[in-house]
Order: sequence, then C-alpha cells, then structure tokens
Amino acid sequence: MGSNSHHNQDDVLTSAASTAWFRSYLHGGTSSLISTMTTVITFPLYKTVFRQQLHSTLVREAVAQLFKEGAVKLYRGVAPPLLMRSLNGTLLFGLQDTFLHQLSLFSTPPLPRNALPALAGFGAGVVEALLFTPFERVQNVLQNSGNDNRLPTLRSILLKLASRPLASGYYAAFLPILVRNAVGSSLYFGLKDPMSNALRDHGCSPVAASFTAGVLNSMVISLPLYPLSVLVANMQARAEGGERGVRASWQHLWAARQHRLSLLYRGGFLVIFRSCVTWGITTAIYDQLERHSR
Repeated sequence: MGSNSHHNQDDVLTSAASTAWFRSYLHGGTSSLISTMTTVITFPLYKTVFRQQLHSTLVREAVAQLFKEGAVKLYRGVAPPLLMRSLNGTLLFGLQDTFLHQLSLFSTPPLPRNALPALAGFGAGVVEALLFTPFERVQNVLQNSGNDNRLPTLRSILLKLASRPLASGYYAAFLPILVRNAVGSSLYFGLKDPMSNALRDHGCSPVAASFTAGVLNSMVISLPLYPLSVLVANMQARAEGGERGVRASWQHLWAARQHRLSLLYRGGFLVIFRSCVTWGITTAIYDQLERHSR
C-alpha cells in the first residue's frame, strides 16, 4: 500500500514537471509568434540596415538601392526570419527552462543558484546556434542583391549551399553566431527576472516591468554584440564565400570600415531599437502567460 502511494506521488511529480516543461515551450512559441508581427512590419528597415552592414552605405543610399530594386523584391528573404522567430522562441524559452530544471536537481550545483538561469540560457543559446545558423545563412544570401541573378530562387540557394562543405555552406560564420547567441541568451535569462523584480519593487505593473526589462536587457546585450552581427552578415552574404576564417574576416571587415567604430556601427542603432521593441513585447507576453498558468 505504502509502495503504491509512493509510486503514485512520483507519477504525479513527473507529470507536473512534464507539464511545466511543455508550458514553457508553448509560452515561448506563443510570445515569439505574436512578436513576429514586428518582424513583418520592420523587415524593410532590417533589410536597409543589412545593406549598411554589408556595404557601409548611408541610410539614403541603402534606401535608394531597395527603391531601385522595386517592391517585389522588398520582402525577399523575409521567410527565414519569420520561421526563425517562431521556432526560436519555442526552443529558447523551453530549453532554458528544461536545462534550469536539470541543473536545479544537482545537490551541489556547478554555480550559485542565482546564476543557474544564466548558465541554462548559455546552454539554450548553444543549441539555438546549432539549429538556426543555416536559417541565418539562407536569409543573408537572400537579402544580398548581388546574388539575385545567379541565385534567383530559394531552391537555387539551398542547392548551392548544400553543394558546399558545411563550414563554408550552411554553417559559414558558425563560431561568431555561437558566441553571440550563447552570450546573449546567458545575459538575457540572467538579467530578465532581477530587472523585472526591481522594476516591480519601484511600483511598475507586472506587464510594464516585464516589457521594460525586455527592452533594457536587449539594449545591454545588443550594443556590445552588434559587431558580431555585422561580421556574420559579411561572412554569410555571398553563397560562394565562407572560406575565409573568422580572424581574417574580422581583419578584412575592420580594414573596410577604416578602423572606425562609427562605421562599424552604421545602421546599428536602428537594429538595436527594433530588437529592444521585439524583446520587450516577447518578454511581456511570455511573463504574462507564465503568471496566468500558475
């Protein structure tokens, strides 16, 4: 009798844990899916900045390029980021919660318990880089107008990248993406709750606190990591590129920007602003869903 009761309690605990894990995946996917509306609305802005990252042009020159190409090509390359955003939120929040649960089971955790969310976020960021680097690669090839004539369709791009070794094909620029995603996710999950709690202690409503925490968090992450995104864009934009290593690519990029941070960050503040709004919305929706499910 006692043994049956013990097993029943274990089954209940296991079922509750499984439900909690599934809930974090569901809430992460839902919040990201809703926030993808900002991706659709701001994609022309993102594409303008991509041209600045690639060619170091002024805003008016990048806009003139897009205007010349016409409205039909304006949204060329939007499918990968839309798919990425939806899947990214599902896996990022879900995996972080799963890793955090597993780390919490250790009698002696590898880090202090208040640092475990950041460690779990680091692990989620590593998995994110492994899964989504090919999406980013395809997106950057699509957005580069220099590929339009030789690779006019998504299928032609996929076949071209598949014909190349992984390191210069689908996984070109994997190392800077890995660093950017792992460090960024670690900072996001390490700072999200402390920031939100501090804002609530100062009188903010839960939704306002979560939104503001997401905005501030994104700003803290995006400002120092933005040069890695510029490096990735330049390493991935050409389907035939990718053979040059990270160090050589950085030296080439830094020389092309005349060794000036102002040129390296050209267009960056538009991306950072977009990222802040997107992550503010995502964080607010996710936290609200989590509160209502408890």
